Amino acid sequence: MADGYLEKHQQDYEARREAYLRRKHHLPPLTRRPQRPDDEAL
Repeated sequence: MADGYLEKHQQDYEARREAYLRRKHHLPPLTRRPQRPDDEAL
């Protein structure tokens, strides 16, 4: 019983991981730019 359970969860995990990696591959890389504060001097 436990063997089938573990195999099923391993297959589910691998399918989710593969789908995640496919989606991640097609997304543009995130670039962090520091946000400039509003000009409070004026």
